[in-house]
Amino acid sequence: MQQVAVIADPHFHDINNRQGVGRGDRVSVRTLADTAESTRVFNESYHALPALLDDIVRRGIRHVAVAGDLTDDGQATTMAAAVRILEDYAQRFGVRFYATPGNHDLYAIHGRHHAKRFLNPDGGHTLVTSDAGAQAASSVERIVSTDMYCGGYETALPAMRSFGFFRDDRDLYWESPFGQDDALSARTFEIKSRDGGTIRRMIDASYLIEPVEGLWILSIDATGFTPRDGNPAPTAEKSYIDSTDAGWNSMLRNKPFILRWMTDVAERARRQGKKLIAFSHYPVLDTLGATLEDEQLLFGETSFLRRSPTQDVARAVASTGIKVHFSGHLHVNDTALWRDGERFLVNVSVPSMVGFPTGYKIATLLPSGISVETASVEVPGFDAAFALYRREAAVSGMDFGNILAARSHTEFLSRHLAQMVTHRYLPQEWPQDLARLVPLLSTGDLSSLAGLEPIRAADAANIPEITATGSTVSFLDMAADWYRLRKGHELALPFIDPGRLELYDELNRRFSGRDWPDWSLQARIARFCRMMAAYRTSRPSKDFDIDLAIGEVVAADYFGRTVRRQTGTA
Repeated sequence: MQQVAVIADPHFHDINNRQGVGRGDRVSVRTLADTAESTRVFNESYHALPALLDDIVRRGIRHVAVAGDLTDDGQATTMAAAVRILEDYAQRFGVRFYATPGNHDLYAIHGRHHAKRFLNPDGGHTLVTSDAGAQAASSVERIVSTDMYCGGYETALPAMRSFGFFRDDRDLYWESPFGQDDALSARTFEIKSRDGGTIRRMIDASYLIEPVEGLWILSIDATGFTPRDGNPAPTAEKSYIDSTDAGWNSMLRNKPFILRWMTDVAERARRQGKKLIAFSHYPVLDTLGATLEDEQLLFGETSFLRRSPTQDVARAVASTGIKVHFSGHLHVNDTALWRDGERFLVNVSVPSMVGFPTGYKIATLLPSGISVETASVEVPGFDAAFALYRREAAVSGMDFGNILAARSHTEFLSRHLAQMVTHRYLPQEWPQDLARLVPLLSTGDLSSLAGLEPIRAADAANIPEITATGSTVSFLDMAADWYRLRKGHELALPFIDPGRLELYDELNRRFSGRDWPDWSLQARIARFCRMMAAYRTSRPSKDFDIDLAIGEVVAADYFGRTVRRQTGTA
């Protein structure tokens, strides 16, 4: 049986790359302050990627799909270092890598500038940038270096040429949507601005490869760069709308030829008896499922909602005949299921090693389908930057909570997620009136709230019945657990005390027992609790089999029982 490991979003960053000529005492460790506000950790990727690859090698897997964002932000030296690591594993262990571009690996044709803050040995930080016009701001110094520049298709793809983007003599077959000529000049298409007035030629990096007899690997380039209206300068970053939020939603408009090619590939695979593994950086089904409407009503347009594919995308991809698709980008562990008559589609979202939860997927190709296993990996040396982080905290006076007390890589990421609630999600995505309450209330307060008449969030902090309880679980801790479950599903369970889960279930029962008016705080808490319950029960996400003949997913539920689910509308 063939096995393919699917990894996503390594976001490799080289902490040993010294920045600046003659500055040998400097290291390239990003600040913890920037990390706390980011959806990923930076420095820990340096040890996480080799640990991940070591686990793959230990299992004897020799085919690895990289579902985008191999690099931190596509910086020249970072790209070179990440490529060296993968090529080293290919040479030493015979592993083949097949990549697709992510939105952090390249930018349009010409690339873009980057500026990052790096810690100094004394806990201060230096700005390193490829943009000579960037200001040092709060950094003690500014260094301008071309090493920080992120390339476009014309430089990034040749840098990753050994990862499937070009023909290789070892392969039995290779093609792109444009034919069998692998020259970049033969793989271009026209892309128009929304008003149709600006037209650019862009490269598409999709390819189909048969590395061994009977195995087809389909890498789909869903990263798009739409020129803005008004005929802007073709080389400026702000002249394009990238696909960070749009993902597959932009594919239907900008790359319909890819869907036609996917249809042809799927039909040929069926006729020739090939086992087909398809992947891109972005999901083709939304990862929120039954909770999407509640999230929109509670929070408005979150980053998850902006990045959710529409039903039109689901129908279009399902119509190609491709039944299983692996994706990254969102750093989540999830399985989305969709059916429309006889057509069905499964999207397997692969977690990252630099965001909670950690792991990767192993796809075992069976006679009648695919078995998917989620592998977890711990990382030796995950705390390599902790000493510098402590100096940063002492110098800056910032409170990073208990994040530096983590005893493992995954625990560090779990605590990082809790920091994100404070530093990113509450200030950026929650309504202000609700966000103000989160640090003030406990789950006991919420339980009391369920027994009161409907009130508005602005009035909640002034009611003694709400703030007088002695519960030991804060609303802030509950919010962190909510995000853990949202991102990890059952992978999050080892990081949440079972007693908390029982408490959350009881809150859900209390709030679901009444029909709250939409304007009330209770209605919003009810939605929050309802979504949290759905993250634990709605669909399989860890280990399962996909029967391709009938569109059925077979998985064990949280209690170990076998559950057979036919795909349903996502």
